[in-house]
Amino acid sequence: MQGLIGRRVLSGTAQSLLRQRCFSQVAQSEVLPDNGVATPKMPLFDYTPPPYTGPTADEILAQRKEYLSPSMFYFYNKPLNIVDGKRQYLFDESGRRYLDGFGGIATVSCGHCHPDVVEAIVNQTKRIQHSTILYLNHAIGDFAQALASKLPANLKVVFFTNSGTEANELAMLIARLYTGSHDIISLRNAYHGNAAGTMGATAQGNWKFNVIQSGVHHAVNPDPYRGVFGADGEKYANDVQDLIDFGTSGHVAGFMCEAIQGVGGIVELAQGYLPAVYNSVKKAGGLFIADEVQCGFARTGSNFWGFEGHGVVPDIVTMAKGIGNGIPLGAVVTTPEVAEVLTRRNYFNTFGGNPVCTAAGLAVLKVIEKEKLQDNAFVVGSYLKERLNALKDKYELIGDVRGRGLMLGVELVTDRELKTPAKAETVHIMEKMKDLGVLIGKGGFYGNVFRITPPLCFTKDDADFLVDAMDYTISKI
Repeated sequence: MQGLIGRRVLSGTAQSLLRQRCFSQVAQSEVLPDNGVATPKMPLFDYTPPPYTGPTADEILAQRKEYLSPSMFYFYNKPLNIVDGKRQYLFDESGRRYLDGFGGIATVSCGHCHPDVVEAIVNQTKRIQHSTILYLNHAIGDFAQALASKLPANLKVVFFTNSGTEANELAMLIARLYTGSHDIISLRNAYHGNAAGTMGATAQGNWKFNVIQSGVHHAVNPDPYRGVFGADGEKYANDVQDLIDFGTSGHVAGFMCEAIQGVGGIVELAQGYLPAVYNSVKKAGGLFIADEVQCGFARTGSNFWGFEGHGVVPDIVTMAKGIGNGIPLGAVVTTPEVAEVLTRRNYFNTFGGNPVCTAAGLAVLKVIEKEKLQDNAFVVGSYLKERLNALKDKYELIGDVRGRGLMLGVELVTDRELKTPAKAETVHIMEKMKDLGVLIGKGGFYGNVFRITPPLCFTKDDADFLVDAMDYTISKI
């Protein structure tokens, strides 16, 4: 069995067929030896949650099935009832501790229940939870000013929303109003939200309903691993120019993309791509919209924003998730000139800029700076990626390791040559890693990519535990 997961000893097709047959047997029996890989041990952590006295996981699941939308899916055969969190750890109803390698989908930036963020929320809640932006309150202005200081050039006008979907919807609207054009270009494999406009910009059939989605063109994805041009960014960029020339009037409203695709499976853009696309879009009168919902707020480590790693300055930046450490909060930031278009009519958001949410956002920004979490994301993320790459060298099951900082992806394949998605293995390994105390996410169009996006306070000991748990689990397949 070691030959199936170690170096290639069979032809690609024969190995793939044998692997799939043997995997189903192993998943049921669990009788294989450990192959010399020690059972991983979770790092020590000085915190014990208070006893939980609420309903059980089974009771909550039954309630959820009866009263909540059936579209709400969950991880694991038996869903976890998470009742407590501290820093990079989560606790279930029994008090068992788990290492959080997913961060609530790249949302928990400075750690669960960070005392500074909790204090800001509680203090503001004691004063006033909500009034309306029709009255004045300093919380929204303080955070907007601090946020603008983290952005380049003249990106300093902020409009707060409640989510990333709302932020991207607004960004698309602004681009269309400012340019007078309707066409938006986004990337295949992108995910920008699930409302009317953003569903059109999203380009994965898994997330699209059969409703009218107009005015969006999807360019070939500059994916260095699965893309048709490998890592040649300029060749991918030619497709955007072709879309402008042949699919539009020659004028576009904008181009929207993530610097690292999150839901799409932690896919980095091929180098050289964004500068070339930027030139094409600008010549066509369009604006560049940077979707920083997942890769913003220091997650990539090397930069505060993902787009900064490509040497371009966008016209509009959207953000959410890490902005509030779990508080419902999003934002659109643009220039004064572009922002003016919203004054042509009334545009309003009842909860956008809520004082509790913006107080939390400012506290998060201060924690990221005070605790040097961007530096930590770079150092620990680089170490984690190095260890994951070593695991790739050990197991043929791992086809690719990618990403930056603490936004990393591990793609599993049953055949490295054919890049056949290892869907069943991905689910199995996630389940067994959970049993060992490690929570990670998954994504990609085929559902075969581990998404590793932990809180930015992750340590090297945490990284070792995560990789050791993955190593141990794969060794038993």
